[in-house]
Amino acid sequence: MSVIFRAMKSGAAIAVAAALMLGVPSLSYADNGTVRFKVAKAGFIFGVGGGSGTLTFKGKTYRLRVGGVSAGTIGVASADFVGTASNLRTAADIAGSYAAIGAGIAVAGGVKAGTLQNSNGVVLQLRGTQVGFEASFNLSGITISLE
Repeated sequence: MSVIFRAMKSGAAIAVAAALMLGVPSLSYADNGTVRFKVAKAGFIFGVGGGSGTLTFKGKTYRLRVGGVSAGTIGVASADFVGTASNLRTAADIAGSYAAIGAGIAVAGGVKAGTLQNSNGVVLQLRGTQVGFEASFNLSGITISLE
């Protein structure tokens, strides 16, 4: 009986291994790029901002358009950001609306840092400096498009 049990166990292991190899689609390879952009924002109660920048990905540079709207804004400011874009399969994956991941935004002495993600799974890790006065200059809620 133990011989039959061992044979069934070995057969089951081979069947599971074959099913995993055949049934799991291959994961597409994702790569990283670097981003750089400048945004300006102005508002009283509601703020509107926008800017432009670049994505460098697989040796090519792509122009970006950045926009966003926020509530609770008072003032005028501009900021320069640099960072990485991860989980890119193509340059077009960077396009979309981004929201902050967790509480990753910090403000200290004009320096900003944050982590944002879009629906394509692209994660931006950004850092930069702000010039001007604004009571609510944040990273949570930007839209990026390729030009």
